[in-house]
Amino acid sequence: MDMASHSIPEHSYDIVVQKFGGTSVGDLERIRKVATRIGRYVESGKKVAVTVSAMGRTTDRLISMAKEISSRPSRRELDVLMATGEQQSIALVTMMLHSLGIKAASFTGAQAGFLTNEQSGNARIVEVNPEKMLKAFEEIDVAVVAGFQGVDDEGNITTFGRGGSDTTAVAVAAALGASECEIYTDTEGVYTTDPHVVPSASKIDVIDYDEMLELASLGAKVLHPRAVWYGRRYGVKIHVRSSFSYSPGTIVTSLAEDKKMKTERPVTGVALDLNHSRINVVGVPDHPGVAADIFMALGHANISVDMIIQGVPGDASRQQMSFTVNKDQVEDALDAIKPVLDKLGGTAVADPKIAKLSVVGIAVGSTPGVAGQIFEAVSSVGANIEMIATSEVRVSVVIQDDKAKDALKAVHTAFNLDAVQ
Repeated sequence: MDMASHSIPEHSYDIVVQKFGGTSVGDLERIRKVATRIGRYVESGKKVAVTVSAMGRTTDRLISMAKEISSRPSRRELDVLMATGEQQSIALVTMMLHSLGIKAASFTGAQAGFLTNEQSGNARIVEVNPEKMLKAFEEIDVAVVAGFQGVDDEGNITTFGRGGSDTTAVAVAAALGASECEIYTDTEGVYTTDPHVVPSASKIDVIDYDEMLELASLGAKVLHPRAVWYGRRYGVKIHVRSSFSYSPGTIVTSLAEDKKMKTERPVTGVALDLNHSRINVVGVPDHPGVAADIFMALGHANISVDMIIQGVPGDASRQQMSFTVNKDQVEDALDAIKPVLDKLGGTAVADPKIAKLSVVGIAVGSTPGVAGQIFEAVSSVGANIEMIATSEVRVSVVIQDDKAKDALKAVHTAFNLDAVQ
């Protein structure tokens, strides 16, 4: 279970928690603007705990260098390497705060009290001990915390996976007892879909944790799903807003049940995920226990599987199944199931040219006709649906990636989510 139950240390500080992503700290001028924004809160008498990501494309550049050395570098050493990106950011932001006369200090994940499990590249937080930050607040006004990282019991540096700085920020807010965590991005808030892909997307003023969790899990990049989980678990209201303006953004919180029931439209948003590949397993025996063997092997390798379909082609004695995994786990997944297939017979082939399109809303599962509208919109752009998954709050389909963006726009329009011009 993520993050053990914790008691919040007693303190009298009025603390604001903020997170700035890589775009927000992409160069020194942007870092100056971030520091100026932070300074406004300090002037109002608040203590500020700030989490920052690596600058711009730093993480991608570091991974690229590692892969020039090895196509599959050690996950432990990759964590050590990637953690340096956030450490550059915290030092530069802290220096900029000093230049503005603001008392601040930087904290690595370990110094900020983040203890994790030992899973390199996708670590889970076990505990956050904020004592060092609270002690530092006796002398400073701003604690600048490296996002995306912690240490395990052995002192090894671990990272939380892509988007992990969001998780850091919400976990800091929970540990410090802050009622709200501000997540600053390059958009004005949470939209009905990615406004960079569909410019007509509408901004959502307030969204329920459950809807946001689904959107984040299904490809919406504005928030990391684990951050939303922490917010819901510890009652931290999340305010997603732009680092380039002072306009209100989107509040992620727990909506009252009666408000959920009175929703005017069943669909809140549409998400597109291009970061998954499908693995097709063909020719395995059609008898009980085969699927269990395959997916137990994947579980032991710490590989999360998303959508699954299973079917019998012509020969009833042999079957095929398909499932999706993150693109960066494909090779590990193939390695994990190879011993099983060697024993049972059968082959596995990866197909990276897929996309997952998902429609999310509190009332999706109980509203007749939603699935039909999705399928009609997807087919209108010539896309073929290859896999389907449903739940009470979402419907997801897998299609070929070359039709994905056109399908996203068609589905978004079909549910009347385009902004009123």
